[in-house]
Amino acid sequence: MGNADWSGRPYALISTDCHAGADLRDYKPYLEQRWHEEFDAWADAFSDPWGEVDPDSDYKAGVSSFMSPVSWDSPARIEMLDAQGVVAEVLFPNTAQPFYPSGSLTAPGPRSRDEYERRWAGVKAHNRWLVDFCDAAPGRRIGLVQLFLQDVDAAMEEVRWAREAGLKGVLLPPDHHLSLSNLYYAELDPLWALCAELEMPIHRHANAPSSDEGGEASRAAARAVGVHESYYFGRRSLPQLILAGVFERFPTLRFVLTEVGGSTWVLRELAALDRLVTGADEDGTINAMFASEAAGLLSLLPSEYFRRNCFVSTLLSSGEVAKRHQIGLEQILWGIDFPHHEGSAPYTLETLRACCWDIPEDEVRQLTSLNAARAYDVDLAALQVIADRIGPTVEEIATPLGADELPDDPNFRWLTAAVPSA
Repeated sequence: MGNADWSGRPYALISTDCHAGADLRDYKPYLEQRWHEEFDAWADAFSDPWGEVDPDSDYKAGVSSFMSPVSWDSPARIEMLDAQGVVAEVLFPNTAQPFYPSGSLTAPGPRSRDEYERRWAGVKAHNRWLVDFCDAAPGRRIGLVQLFLQDVDAAMEEVRWAREAGLKGVLLPPDHHLSLSNLYYAELDPLWALCAELEMPIHRHANAPSSDEGGEASRAAARAVGVHESYYFGRRSLPQLILAGVFERFPTLRFVLTEVGGSTWVLRELAALDRLVTGADEDGTINAMFASEAAGLLSLLPSEYFRRNCFVSTLLSSGEVAKRHQIGLEQILWGIDFPHHEGSAPYTLETLRACCWDIPEDEVRQLTSLNAARAYDVDLAALQVIADRIGPTVEEIATPLGADELPDDPNFRWLTAAVPSA
């Protein structure tokens, strides 16, 4: 990244929360030959309920799947991101991968060996497709290798392959109430050691766990509960890694929490964790009874591990910007959740103007590019050349958003709190 001074030049926006994936049948060439016949049968029968969630929007909510060609159409995607001033993006999955359970909004992880073998083959197919997709836009796409954790040796082999192939980070499986992927197990230490050694940050991205096990009569409640619990399932990995001493044993390991309900929540969570750890020294207390052994292995407070090892990726809001120094200016990453309807596109410039117009230029750069460049080791000089052509200017971001410029979209009503009064 270097210590170059980009002052006065257009911002090189790096979105750390974007989504991509192949069209359903385009995964087949990336599967091992032995799975092809079974893949054809799966693809013929597959149904994607996300189409019911947001059927008419150009920007689809959640996992857009086959309905959004921008998930895999590289030239169209570049054109749309250029229009938003985005020079680079971190890519999370977006489409149904081979052998994903049909009819599920968000399925749990594999719950049998047979299911694991098929879905692991599908995940590996996505990883290999992703390498080609990233190679189609050199330097502009930051790919994450997707893992399951049932077989740690297989996961480590995939991480080694991914690093050699040019992917930049590791996506851990999400939690689901039907299949938790707890991160505090000691058996995962070899994986953490490898990720630290290869400088591959590990990630957790929120999902909306849903279940069809209760039948049609329970479907509405399952979806509502799933979206309410999504942030909880995304956030619980932070205390797991801290209290398990993962950052104590692997001090260079980087961890990124993405789309878990902004970033201000970390202030409450870290304060609670600090109280737990310091209280574990007080004999006779509940904290001491249950946490003294784990706390005794930590040399730092949880809030200090967060500042050293962690990042949190967010759309940014005026509330987060106001508390950026409390959260940690160097810990906040910015993302637009492209191409999802709940993301900031196509109003990226408007959201940045609303939230960042009154903060110093160097801090805007910290939030929108410098932190991401540090987390993912990107060539910021090369990206700045692109930004000079498509990026928003310092003056544009420093111009407050007027009330008459608010997007006519209910997803952006939260911006009204950021618009200065006349």
